[in-house]
Amino acid sequence: MKHILFGGDGFVGRQLAAKLVKDGEEVVVADIAKGDVPHYSSCRFVELDVTNKAQFDKIDIHADDMVYNLSAKMLSPLQIRSKRHDFFWPVNYHGTENIIEKMAASDASRLVHYTTDMVYGHTFTYPQTEDHPANPLGEYGLSKWKTEELAATWRERGMNISLFRPRLIIGPGRLGILSKLFKLVDYNLPVPMIGSGRNPYQFISVFDCAEAARLAWKAGVPNEAFNLGSDNPPPVRKLLGDLIKHAGSKSILLPTPGWAVKRTLDLFDLINLPIMDPEQYLIADEMCILDCSKAKRMLGWSADYRDEDMLISAYDEYRGNLDQNKAFGGKLSEKTH
Repeated sequence: MKHILFGGDGFVGRQLAAKLVKDGEEVVVADIAKGDVPHYSSCRFVELDVTNKAQFDKIDIHADDMVYNLSAKMLSPLQIRSKRHDFFWPVNYHGTENIIEKMAASDASRLVHYTTDMVYGHTFTYPQTEDHPANPLGEYGLSKWKTEELAATWRERGMNISLFRPRLIIGPGRLGILSKLFKLVDYNLPVPMIGSGRNPYQFISVFDCAEAARLAWKAGVPNEAFNLGSDNPPPVRKLLGDLIKHAGSKSILLPTPGWAVKRTLDLFDLINLPIMDPEQYLIADEMCILDCSKAKRMLGWSADYRDEDMLISAYDEYRGNLDQNKAFGGKLSEKTH
């Protein structure tokens, strides 16, 4: 048996591959690009674009293999409205479809697949359990929700597919929208909050995500969906206040009327000058907290990282990148994948 990681050179994939290699497992990473990471000395890399069905001839899948789909287009970089469908769907939906069809042709039946908490849309019940109504607010969440419906049809044909719905994943190598926040803090500028900042905000560590995928394999790949988020997330006001204090910044937190900010951001989105993706700002002042007790109960999983620590670690990485960039004359840039 081998572990095949589609999108395995990406953010979560690198951590999962390293874990599996350390455990002595046979690992194959399939992705469009190969990074410089130590575990490639102990596993095989296949250059493969999941959107190109013909390229799946490059990889052999056997019936007893364990497959992970970690390939995805994310909300960063920002896309204008007219380009969002064509940006998200080829990888997020059609790529998933190609992976599952390759598995079916090979009689492989075990898949771990990452979707997103953005399949839920607005909060109807708090905290959100896995049976919360699904009503995505944009193309990213919708593309992921459709893969969950696709998974349901293949479960009926005998596949075991574990689905994971993480909150915002942060960790080494990905800053995304946080870089905008960090710039405000660095320049001692006011940090606006959508709403009062009294609602909590929940992250999930890339390391906790990788461990969840490993535990799903160990648990026999349950045909279930699982939320992934931190424990006891603090209010936005405290989370950002701790960051400002850590950075030694003179920034102040600026509460705003949430409805007015959202309508303003809607206007910028309408004229193709998006500042944030609607899927981010439309729920920014809601109680979007995931109940993760199901993963704890069925997989023995737990979140090991606190939101405060994750945000400060991300800021320190941002500062480290800036300092390194200055040392090299401003010629370096953040790698996103």
